Order: sequence, then structure tokens, then C-alpha cells
Amino acid sequence: MDKYQEMRVFASVVDAGSFVAAADTLGLSKAAVSRYVSDLEQRLGARLMQRTTRKLSLTQEGEVFLARCREILTSIEASEAEISTRSDTASGLLKLSVPVSFGIEHLAPLWSEFLEAHPRVSLDVQLADRVIDLVDEGFDLAVRIARLPDSSLVSRKLASTRLVLCASPQYLRARGAPQHPSELAQHDVLGYSLLSIGDQWQFSGPEGPVTVKVQPRLWTNNGDTCVAAAVRGTGLVLQPTFLIASELASGQLVEVLPQYRSIELGIYAVYPTRKFVLPKVRALLEFLSAKLADADWLKLD
Repeated sequence: MDKYQEMRVFASVVDAGSFVAAADTLGLSKAAVSRYVSDLEQRLGARLMQRTTRKLSLTQEGEVFLARCREILTSIEASEAEISTRSDTASGLLKLSVPVSFGIEHLAPLWSEFLEAHPRVSLDVQLADRVIDLVDEGFDLAVRIARLPDSSLVSRKLASTRLVLCASPQYLRARGAPQHPSELAQHDVLGYSLLSIGDQWQFSGPEGPVTVKVQPRLWTNNGDTCVAAAVRGTGLVLQPTFLIASELASGQLVEVLPQYRSIELGIYAVYPTRKFVLPKVRALLEFLSAKLADADWLKLD
């Protein structure tokens, strides 16, 4: 009787939301997953979840048992991590979350080199701009772009970037260039909806801090979309240097109000707070730190 596997399967079914999805995650058949859960319920003498054709829901007993399962599974994982840290060889699956645009533009070209350097490591790279919960969702590491890292996590700064106000030459010819951030209210602007400062664009200029509320003609949760629209002359955009470096270098975009600098953001690797950092995580931290230390966009900062 494998109590550990029963708990692991039960927690996976809850997390995945179905027996089929849990089976895919665990590499088991649906029948095996169902059998583990049924055997567990029979051994406990209690029903842990209600099953319908549309969804699964936990019973009260299931909620209590799930909490205990998570404690035990986390403890076992930590114990294994402690032993694993005694080895200097990076190995195993490394699950990480990275921002979409930054992940495609700057990280995707690096993964092959990392895998070649660490043949015993495999990667599960998830691209998402939402802030994921590393512990609950089972991630080893996340790359986040923010003013300050989450204080509940361990972080390592990999690089920095700053937001730059820019527009295409054709837009500036047609509408003129603003002479002060307050004039942005009379211009078409393109807004990134996930930006931490929202529609309150912040600058620091000769007279000190300036904050301007903008009313974007285009709102989007993707920075590449903002940049593409700006290149076509649709409006002014406030985007990080890592995303617009090539457009500025080619002249497709021109910095506007360079005497008014917007906020700086750090690019961080964050990972759960724990005493023992696995070799595979340490290897990735060192690799990313080295690769991003001389990034092209840093010349604009």
C-alpha cells in the first residue's frame, strides 16, 4: 500500500480539476488514478470528493485531508531537496514561469544553450504575464519584472530596464511632439493594462516628479501589441527598453521627452523561500545572471 502515492494522486486530481488531467500530469492511466482515489477513500472510510460529469468538488472531509496531504507532501519534497543539495550535479525537471514578451524575445534563445550545458536537466517553461503562486502551482523559479520583488520570496536581480516614452516619426510629424508630460492628455496613447502604474504615468524631470493620468485609445495586456501599434503611428507608448531597443536603434520609434525619465524596473529571478536551493535552480540562476549582465537594452538605460 503506497500511502504517499495515494496522497500525491489525490492532490493532483484536485489541482488538475479532473481525473483525466491528473493522469496526464502524473503519467498514469485514468483507471490507475481512479483506483488510487477509490482505494484511499475506502481505506479512510470517507468520501473525499463529489464527482459529476462536469466537475469535481471536495467534501468537508476532503478539504481537511487535502490540507494534511499538502503538509506531508511539502515536507517530503523539502527532505528530498535537502539531500539533493549535497550533490553538485544539476538534474531533474525545472519548472519556471517567465513573462510573455521578455520570455520570447530574450529568454527563448537561451534555453538550448542551458540544456546543452546541463544534460541531466529538463525544462518546463510557462509563459504568462500574471503573477503565479510558485508554491501552490509547483514552480521552481519565476522571472518577474517589477519595481521591487515579492518580499515573501527569495530573489536575485538579473538586470534592470526602464520605461521609455516614444512614438514613430510619422506620428510626431502629424501631431507634433509634446513638450511636457502634461500634454499627453491631448495625445493618442497606447496603454499596457498590466503596467504597475496603470494609467498614472510617472516621470522625473527638471522640476521633480510628474504624474499624468492618460486615457489610452488602445488598452492591451501585451507589450508587443503596444509597440506594433506605435510603430505604425497610432500613438505614444510607454514601454521598457528591453522591448523597444531594436525599434529605437532602427529609428522606427523615437524617444519623446528624454529629459523626463520614467520609472526603472528590476528583472528578478524569484524562488520560494527555503533553506535548500536545488542544484538545478542554482545552475539556472548563474546562467541567467551571466547571460543578462551585458544585455543590449542596458545601453539605453
